[in-house]
Amino acid sequence: MTDRSIAHGSFTVERTYKHSPSKVFSAWANPEFKRQWFGSPSPDKPKDEFDFRVGGREYNESDMEGKFYTFDVLYRDIVPDNRIIYTYEMTMDGKRISVSLATIELFPDGSGTRMVIKEDGAFLDGLDTYQQREAGTNYLVDLMGKWLDENA
Repeated sequence: MTDRSIAHGSFTVERTYKHSPSKVFSAWANPEFKRQWFGSPSPDKPKDEFDFRVGGREYNESDMEGKFYTFDVLYRDIVPDNRIIYTYEMTMDGKRISVSLATIELFPDGSGTRMVIKEDGAFLDGLDTYQQREAGTNYLVDLMGKWLDENA
């Protein structure tokens, strides 16, 4: 029998961008924009979904370092230019590795935006950790910041 465990973990990631809350929000909400920095939804992947609305689903599959991952999101609350709340699960090679609640808040900061991402997760069976997820989130929001700067 496989050992079963849950490791609870939380983290907060903050960034300040020189772009308006509406521009930062659109990086999350517009499927073409999100594809450019996040990598999905991809028109080349028929299973990718991006239904950005309360009750909508985002889904993508990817191969990374010889592993097959899925990212399956349900949007719970969306307030344009202000907040996004979603729950999601990730799998690796068909095994569920985490279930999380993520919140994204956008605050005007001068002529720019301060973004705060908070995630609370249940990391399962030793297959993932909050430290790995935090590192991945930092990597992705840095990519988003670069994309925002290049597409201002």
